[in-house]
Amino acid sequence: MKLAVKHKFGQYFTPKLVADFMIELADVSGQSKILEPSCGEGIFLELLQQKGFNGLTAFEIDPALAKEYSCVKYESFVSAKIEEKFDLIIGNPPYIRWKNLECELKQELSNSPIWNKYFNSLCDYLYIFILKSIELLNENGQLIFICPEYWMNTTHSIELRNYMVQNGYFEEIYHFNETPIFDKVTVSIVIFKFIKSKIRKEKIKVSKFYANQKLTNETLYNLKNKIPFKYAEFLSVSQFKLNERWILQSDTIREYLQVLEANCFKKNQDTLLNLFGDNKREFNTIGDFCDIGNGLVSGLDKAFQINGAILNDNELSATIRVVKAKDLKPFVITNITKYIYLDEGLEEENFKKIYPNFYNHFQKYKSDLSKRYQYNRKINYWEWAFLRNFNLFKKEEKRIFVPCKERISNKNYFRFALIDEGIFPTQDVTALFKKPNTKESIEYILAYLNHSIVFDWLKCNGIVKGNIVEFSEKPISSIPFRMIDWTNRYEVELHHFISDQTTNYLKNQDLSLLNLIHQSFNQLFSTKQVNYMELIKKLKDT
Repeated sequence: MKLAVKHKFGQYFTPKLVADFMIELADVSGQSKILEPSCGEGIFLELLQQKGFNGLTAFEIDPALAKEYSCVKYESFVSAKIEEKFDLIIGNPPYIRWKNLECELKQELSNSPIWNKYFNSLCDYLYIFILKSIELLNENGQLIFICPEYWMNTTHSIELRNYMVQNGYFEEIYHFNETPIFDKVTVSIVIFKFIKSKIRKEKIKVSKFYANQKLTNETLYNLKNKIPFKYAEFLSVSQFKLNERWILQSDTIREYLQVLEANCFKKNQDTLLNLFGDNKREFNTIGDFCDIGNGLVSGLDKAFQINGAILNDNELSATIRVVKAKDLKPFVITNITKYIYLDEGLEEENFKKIYPNFYNHFQKYKSDLSKRYQYNRKINYWEWAFLRNFNLFKKEEKRIFVPCKERISNKNYFRFALIDEGIFPTQDVTALFKKPNTKESIEYILAYLNHSIVFDWLKCNGIVKGNIVEFSEKPISSIPFRMIDWTNRYEVELHHFISDQTTNYLKNQDLSLLNLIHQSFNQLFSTKQVNYMELIKKLKDT
């Protein structure tokens, strides 16, 4: 079933085989009272009726849809005064960010007691559909929805998550990472079954499907029945808790990541937490210790690259050294490219006179360069489109580069690389620089960011779309950072050891050194008391 044109009500109509799969997850009788809060074209209603369910109620805000069903009430579910309770609420609620909502929908939410109690203008339209649906369930009633995954771990949905923890439990969650369930929608999708209950089960059955391919009945059957097959993973996960992000990973990985965060907690928080009655603890992050900036934008890289051309002295001095994402590996780079860089304000006549070889080179790209995005100013065709963070990149110190986006479906590492001063990143690269007051070495920070625990943390908590992890300034800034206690001479020794071994690895790429670095960080993360001096001696002897 093709996706209808997305309009102001945030409609993405559910494919028939997915709707049928969701109905099969329900455990209700033919006499059950069932609600569909946003029925769209009516695919759930059609299938429910075919299966013999008659106690149906549905809401639809768009009067042009589902005209053939007498159970549909053409009013907004958000504002509807609903007195009865239901045994099953099922469907595909609308999802629209507040900034994209029509004025009439924003006004409706502003008048909603539920919205005003639990949510704000940073929240999604989806949230009120989930929470109000739970309020309308009978005890042991079931909520089965298909929706994006992002609300399960964002800060702004914490009130919704806490409400759900306090009012029931998840029985099943199906996670579809890059599966194109809805046409032209690339976000990760979940189907969940939530039970409203005062008694909680201990575990959630989680089924994950990673493939970027259309769903089939066979795939859904195998997922439902936990039959192992390629691209599938089956987990038993402990029920979620208050004030935490919901991570669809095994308990082992969840505990592993909690160890990282616990190691990175800011000190002396307990007094403040007690004073304000807040159970949330903050951890140190990379953003506290590093300045971060996305790379320069040329608008047409091939036009600025120098490929063995003969240059005069002026032209030789009008170049910069650049590293692109494809040149990055963990810790090191494989290539540096020279790019043309001319100061802004040069007149074309002088450009042609002073830089004749550059002038001739640019002529074949002139048409395409003139079509670049202009960033609200007039850009000469020989100039870079956007020299963002240029002053940061000019700093005479080493820096760390990482690709702005990294696909992780076929690897379990990121590519943070140490770069010499005077080398610039292009737009597909993000750069990190030590803040002036950061005592930890750039080599220590580099080794830390390449550690497997950071990979696992970002895989679960970073900005992940499908199997793509984003590395713009904000997600990098949020990474927990294991700072050194500089009053603890054993930690200081371990810091120096990690820095030295990282320096050695950068010189000769001896893989055995990576194991030493990894072991050293494991000791920093360890909750056990360690004789650091003996440990360091042992590591050095190794």
